[in-house]
Amino acid sequence: MIKKALMSVSVLSAILLSGCDNTAKVPEPNAKAEGRVTTQPIRIGYSDWPGFVAWQVAIEKGWLEDAGVNADFKWFDYSASLSAFAANQLDAVMVTNGDNLVTGSGGTKGVMIMATDYSAGNDVIIAKNGINSIQDLRGKTVATEKGLVDHLLLSTALDDAKVGLNEVKLVNTMTNELPQVFATPDIDAIAVWQPVANQALSAVAGSKIIFTSKDKPGLIYDTLTVNPAHLEANKEQWKKVIQVWDKTVKYINDPATREDAAQIMSKRVGVDAKTYMQFLDGTHLLDLAANKKVFTKGDGFDSIYGSSYHVNKFNVANGIYTTEMNVDGVIVPTLLQELK
Repeated sequence: MIKKALMSVSVLSAILLSGCDNTAKVPEPNAKAEGRVTTQPIRIGYSDWPGFVAWQVAIEKGWLEDAGVNADFKWFDYSASLSAFAANQLDAVMVTNGDNLVTGSGGTKGVMIMATDYSAGNDVIIAKNGINSIQDLRGKTVATEKGLVDHLLLSTALDDAKVGLNEVKLVNTMTNELPQVFATPDIDAIAVWQPVANQALSAVAGSKIIFTSKDKPGLIYDTLTVNPAHLEANKEQWKKVIQVWDKTVKYINDPATREDAAQIMSKRVGVDAKTYMQFLDGTHLLDLAANKKVFTKGDGFDSIYGSSYHVNKFNVANGIYTTEMNVDGVIVPTLLQELK
């Protein structure tokens, strides 16, 4: 499953229990020889989302080692990575900004130091023939997995269209079951992420996408979230990680090297490179310069602050947690600000 999102109750319970310029300012390849690689590896959890799989490019190219970073990237199902982070088995995790708030509500504080991307089309609302807009969902039955990121996408789209959530019938459905459920006569639309979305479109003739995360850029940010104690003790290492990410984004976005990057990423998740290009196109990767803008405080979705304020209210309104989290306390812009 390619997308991750606000955690389900079961995962939260488990946590409670337990450009073309490819040249980034990365340290020279002699870092290892000079003994600057840390003895203890930084343990980073990542999972199947293009903004996270992108790290595979840096891993296979050896750019982390070249920068003097001893990083141990551990592959997980998304929910399992959050549980591992909560259990202190990881020093950092790739997680949506909304999920970071959920894990924080369960007692696991992680601070967001960088955003890998924002969803730019991979999260979608699909409707059957005859339904052409969000307004047309009034009085209809919509299936999605409650509490997950496409519940947030649906709620936001309905708000924008001035359609109340109480004006649609919401059917809670596991994400991987949505294509089959969508094919039944009782369901008019679904909110879902890729690649399940393509399966649903294939399952129902005449169905179409009526809204995507591309219509709401910045609603869903994906982040590098770090244990605060580890960050405090290893700030210079984390700065190098951010610099490597900047180089990685430039490599992926460069038309001359994009195909090679897609080959590396698609191999990691077991799909063909051509298909993976579609998923890359639905993911707006953020380099260092873009991150500096995103980590500037603001109330709109062009700021990770504004996006997180929005999802914070959504989480409370939908009972994911009961008291609003301190958003400013889990966003750390200082490392980005110190890099040039």
